[in-house]
Amino acid sequence: MLPLKDLRIVSVEQYGAGPFGTMYLVNLGADVIKVEDPNTGGDVSRSLGPFYLDGGDKTQHSMFYQQLNHNKRSLTLDLSSIEGREVLHDLVKSADALASNLRGDVPDKLGITYPQLAKFNPKLVCAHLTAYGRKDERAGWPGYDYIMQAETGYFQLTGEPGGPPARFGLSVVDFMAGVAMAFSLLAGVLDARKTGKGRDVDVSLFDVALYNLNYVAMWQMNAGYSQPRVPRSAHFSLTPCQLYRTADGWIYLMCNKEKFWHLLCDRLGRPEWKDDPRFLTFKERLEHRDLLTELIDDVMQERTTEEWLKALDGAVPAAPVLNIPQALDNPYVKNSDRIKSVKYDSGADFNVLRGPVRCDDEDLPVKPAPSLGQQTDEILREIGYDDERINELKQRKVV
Repeated sequence: MLPLKDLRIVSVEQYGAGPFGTMYLVNLGADVIKVEDPNTGGDVSRSLGPFYLDGGDKTQHSMFYQQLNHNKRSLTLDLSSIEGREVLHDLVKSADALASNLRGDVPDKLGITYPQLAKFNPKLVCAHLTAYGRKDERAGWPGYDYIMQAETGYFQLTGEPGGPPARFGLSVVDFMAGVAMAFSLLAGVLDARKTGKGRDVDVSLFDVALYNLNYVAMWQMNAGYSQPRVPRSAHFSLTPCQLYRTADGWIYLMCNKEKFWHLLCDRLGRPEWKDDPRFLTFKERLEHRDLLTELIDDVMQERTTEEWLKALDGAVPAAPVLNIPQALDNPYVKNSDRIKSVKYDSGADFNVLRGPVRCDDEDLPVKPAPSLGQQTDEILREIGYDDERINELKQRKVV
C-alpha cells in the first residue's frame, strides 16, 4: 500500500545522481526498471570499488552499486540500435515516466525525449538529469558533483579560514540533484494524469549547485557581501552555532532561536550572560563571536562531551562530533530500523541504509540490487513478448 505502488519508471541511469533519485521512488513503492546496455557492462557503478560483496554475480557485487540500486529491476537493452528503440517504444507504453542522467546531448541521440516518445505514450513524463542542461553551449560537456562545487563557490565556503579550497565531504550536489529529479518527475506525472499530456522536465547538477547558494547568493547579489569561510564550521550569521571544545573533544551547539540561547546560559550555569549587552541578540552575539567562543570554551572544557549532552538533555540542539564508524554504531541508529539487513544471492547478509521517508507502518522489504539484465525476460514478457521474440533479440545482442 505504499503511495507509489502503481508508478512505473523506465530509467536510463548510471553512477550516482540518477540512481540516488530513483531510490527515493523505489522506497515509496515505485517499479523502477534500469535500462542498461548489454554490450558495455551496464551501469559503470557495477564494477566500482574498492569494496565488494563476497560471492554472487560479479555484476552486482559492488557495495557502491548495491546502496544505490536495491529493489530495482534490470533490463538490458541496446538503445543505439533500431530494434532496441523499438523495444523501448513498447516498454514506455506501460510506463508513467522515463528518467535519465546522461550528458546533455545524449537524450536526443538515444531518442528518449518527450517529442520522440509521445506518439507511443502521450502521458509519458521524461525527466532528464544532466550536468549543464540540454539546450545551451555546455550541453555536450561532461560534468560531476565536485566540478559543480568548484565553479559555484562551495570551495570558498568549506573548511577553515586560511586553508586550501575544500569541497563538501559528500557528493551533496549529486544527491540533491537526484532528489530534485525525482520531485520534478512526480510533479510531471501528477499533471499528466490530470491533463493526459506528458512533457520533458529538466534538472542539471549546475543549476542545483547554484540554487543551493540560497541566502549566501542573496547577500552577494543585493548587498555586495562575499561570504568568507568562518572558523569551527560556524553558521555564517547565527551564534552560538559552531564547534566548542569539551574536556575530551568537541561538541556542536546550535542556538538558532533566541530561546535556545537562554536555555544554554542556564544549563552552562551562566544565567548572567542572558542580560549581558554584548550578547542580547543574534546581532550583538555575532559582533562578539570570538569573545563568546572563548567564554563558552572555558565552561565546556569543564566536562566531557557525553556529560554535556546529558546536562543539555535535548533542550538545547547539540550533537557529538562522530566519525563514520561511530555514527553507524550510534545507539540511536543501531537500536532502530535505520540499518537494514539484506540477504545476498550468495546466501550471506549485508547491510544497507533505510530510506528516510516513512509512511505510517508501511515498509518495503529490501531486495538486493539486480545483476545485469536479471529481469530482462520477465519485463519483456510483461509487455507481450514471447520466448521466440526474446531469444531473437538476445541472438542479435539487442538485449
